[in-house]
Amino acid sequence: MTFIIVIGIIVVVALLAIAAIFNKLVVLKNRAKEAWADIDVQLKRRYNLIPNLVNAVKGYATHERELFEKVTQARSQAMNAQGTEAKGKAENMLSDTLKSLFAVVENYPDLKASENFKHLQEELVDTEDKVQASRRFYNNNVKSLNIKIESFPSNIIAKAFNYKKMDLFELAVPGEREAPKVEF
Repeated sequence: MTFIIVIGIIVVVALLAIAAIFNKLVVLKNRAKEAWADIDVQLKRRYNLIPNLVNAVKGYATHERELFEKVTQARSQAMNAQGTEAKGKAENMLSDTLKSLFAVVENYPDLKASENFKHLQEELVDTEDKVQASRRFYNNNVKSLNIKIESFPSNIIAKAFNYKKMDLFELAVPGEREAPKVEF
């Protein structure tokens, strides 16, 4: 009889350990998903600012039509990108085209002095900071999840419940790791 009780206790403890590990995996996965949603919110804010910025510059730099088209196209591609890797590549392209746009702005002192443009510039810088913070938050949560998925004994439970490692949100170009610096 004692043997059955001991076996019962071992089984209960094992089930509780499995449940605790499973619940931790669920929490980590949901935190990573929430962090990805935070990135998405900040990127949408960025996408909404870009047309206003382009329109503010258009009036001064009418001969830069090709650049405006590139910015608009890069914005559209970034908005439609699916998955971590595709989103990272699209964001790199968008950042490059925004840098080109700000280089053009350097030639227009009246535009640089415009209150509307200054406000848009401040909003974009603030948004870039928030995107960077969201990326760090996401990557931290993904790192925690991936460590849990790879660590023993949680790797056994993760495999049994088909948990997969998630991709970090990385930028391909090292210089892209910082928010674009806009100086007028």
